[in-house]
Amino acid sequence: MLQRRLTIHGLVQGVGFRASLAREARRLGLAGWVRNRRDGSVEAVVAGEAALVEELIRWAGRGPSAARVDRVDVEPASGEYRGFETRLTD
Repeated sequence: MLQRRLTIHGLVQGVGFRASLAREARRLGLAGWVRNRRDGSVEAVVAGEAALVEELIRWAGRGPSAARVDRVDVEPASGEYRGFETRLTD
């Protein structure tokens, strides 16, 4: 199982990014969470089959149609996750 923490920068709040990312993660059968950050970015931790995690990372580089993604920072993550949840802003 591959786990990654994503920090997505750009115009990614107020455009449905969190909900869209959660929907895409669930569609792919991934576990983890997503939340807005006070600095205007979106943060997510995703866990699952490596190819599916990579597919979500590619999706995050585009996001929903109203978003403008400038960059996605990806780093290793760890933890135990069941399902995929949307968390409150941190």
